[in-house]
Amino acid sequence: MGELDGELPMSPTARDDIRPIEEHREYLKLLARLRLGPRLRAKLDASDLVQQAILQAHERQDQFRGRGEGEWLAWLRSILASTIAGALRRFETQARDAAREQSLEAELEHSAARLEVLLAADQTSPSEGAVRSEELLRLAEALGGLPEDQRRAVELHYLAGLPVAEVAELIGRSRPAAVGLLFRGLKRLREILNDPAESAHGA
Repeated sequence: MGELDGELPMSPTARDDIRPIEEHREYLKLLARLRLGPRLRAKLDASDLVQQAILQAHERQDQFRGRGEGEWLAWLRSILASTIAGALRRFETQARDAAREQSLEAELEHSAARLEVLLAADQTSPSEGAVRSEELLRLAEALGGLPEDQRRAVELHYLAGLPVAEVAELIGRSRPAAVGLLFRGLKRLREILNDPAESAHGA
């Protein structure tokens, strides 16, 4: 199973204040990884789920009634939540459960809020409110570019909210090793975000 990067048309919905659907791929993949967790990721592929969500977004984009990138992100998250709920239903062979879909959407909203907090922590004036959507997308892309062990540690601790001891257990490392991964992961994220050209180089 793979992605169809580059084969989808540009979204006609895109305006100066709304980025094309494809540019949100890494952001949606990050949220999908957080929602699935280690156990379900062994059975459901986050990249494939995001691809399905992107295809649905293209099909439904004329239904978007929001204004601005913030509402566009929320709309894409709702489609992703529906896609994940559908995959879980098929995986568990259960009937449709509207309450579960709402719960998934709430969890994705919570993950998105944690993402904003992580980014705002490195800004000089986080009190100005929600960070710009463009910066959220950059952060998601930067996370996707980290070495796998650093990315998992950062996502599990800072975005999923798990304590360091539990992170260490999930990634199969000692607690000191997990702390080291978190330190190096955040350091690398700051480097990438402070200098976008850094994303072209390895960690």
